[in-house]
Amino acid sequence: MTSSIKTESHIEGVHRPGRWLALSVLVLAVLLVAVDATVLGLATPFLSEDLQPTGNQLLWIGDVYSFVIAGLLVSMGSLGDRIGRKKLLLIGATAFGAVSVLNAYATSPEMMIVARALLGVAGATLMPSTLALIRNLFHDPRERSLAIGIWGAMASAGAAVGPIVGGFLLEHFWWGSVFLINLPVMAVLVLVGAKLIPESKNPNPGPWDLPSVALSLVGVIGVVYAVKELASHGLSGDAGLAALIGAGALTWFVRRQLTLPTPLLDMRLFRHRGFSGAVLADLLTILGLSGLVFFLSQFFQLVQGRQPLEAGLAELPAAIGAVTAGLVAGVVARRFSVRSVVAGGLAAVGLSLAVLTTLDQHTGYPLLGASLLVVGVGAGFSFTVTADVILSSVPKEQAGSASAVSETAYELGAALGIAILGSIVTGIYRGFATPAGVPSDIASAAHESLGGAVDVSGGLAPETATALVSSAQEAFVDGLRIAAGVGAAVLLATAVAAWFLLRGQKLEEGVEH
Repeated sequence: MTSSIKTESHIEGVHRPGRWLALSVLVLAVLLVAVDATVLGLATPFLSEDLQPTGNQLLWIGDVYSFVIAGLLVSMGSLGDRIGRKKLLLIGATAFGAVSVLNAYATSPEMMIVARALLGVAGATLMPSTLALIRNLFHDPRERSLAIGIWGAMASAGAAVGPIVGGFLLEHFWWGSVFLINLPVMAVLVLVGAKLIPESKNPNPGPWDLPSVALSLVGVIGVVYAVKELASHGLSGDAGLAALIGAGALTWFVRRQLTLPTPLLDMRLFRHRGFSGAVLADLLTILGLSGLVFFLSQFFQLVQGRQPLEAGLAELPAAIGAVTAGLVAGVVARRFSVRSVVAGGLAAVGLSLAVLTTLDQHTGYPLLGASLLVVGVGAGFSFTVTADVILSSVPKEQAGSASAVSETAYELGAALGIAILGSIVTGIYRGFATPAGVPSDIASAAHESLGGAVDVSGGLAPETATALVSSAQEAFVDGLRIAAGVGAAVLLATAVAAWFLLRGQKLEEGVEH
């Protein structure tokens, strides 16, 4: 063992100068990409007043970023394996900064939609590149577990940090400031990354298959769009058509990968029980975390009357829990086992959701804060260890593709968490009884969303407005309780599945050479 410790790769990997500084820049980029997915939510009222988009345009402004990221992650991970992950990262960071300016100074809804889509393209180059480069920066598996823990903590915390950053900026600056904060970070990433991050790529990559790129993009966007449509409007022709196209494209994508000599994504990886189990756990961990954070942010503001910054700070325990657990996840997984840490993390998220089935309008913050902390700890443990398993299950040459699978699971989990749990909340919310004396047009607007009910109540007599808002809040909380129960059942069932799927799975112990 002592002779292997003296190998050249150990000297270059474990003692690579500046590797922790390089990591800090990489994870800051990941945090920004994750924050950008949620930070716009609080800015929407200000943006709406300035650009005056239609309701449909507003939905696209909010959704197109995550649609494009989810659709392009696998393709960009594979592209990084081919042209070089450092090169792709630096190009993507430069583009992310430039397009952030376009977002900040958009002058029309159409321009904003295009700018958000381009930001998604740039974001898709950053996420898989950062995780794949960690594999190349840290050759010692224990150091790499800690590095992935820090990376995972930032990715998990991003959803919770977004409302805090957005709340602070919107109380001091105009809505475009939520995009301009990207510029200094991306400038540091390019300058420091060019000097400290080593290049890595697959030495025998094969061609980049453009039909596969198109199929993965159409497939993922089709499925995510269908789920979001179902959540927003229930069963519809649009949702059915999108689901059909998406499922068809993904099926074709899988069949094509199995016939290509150098596929965009090696589907045979999923034959590895540990790899498949880790991807499933990855997806459903983020489903629980994102769904909870999304709905509690509305609960804090629209039911309990907190200001945006206060609501964002109220969700901070989730970020603290995720960061803390992420930092120690590798050590704990080696001390006990991968399956106990992942299954335990999933169970913690599930049990926290189960506690929220007792929620009412006057539930105190100690219970909510404790639930968020436990969710963050559970997600930090599960997400970090599954990312480590996914990355260490494949040859180093396929690190980008494997990272992209982990990231795609993250993005799909976030979208599905909001959409599936959202469809339950929305379905129950829309059935609330309208108090007497509310005009039909106001009642219709109030049944669209709780935010809509609060807005339109301003035009009513005080007693009627109070009755309308109270009825809407009660229905929203009813929906939230049932969605939490469904989420708890899914997460607890996944914890049991992970216990069996990850049986015998271990994190690497020795030094790679």
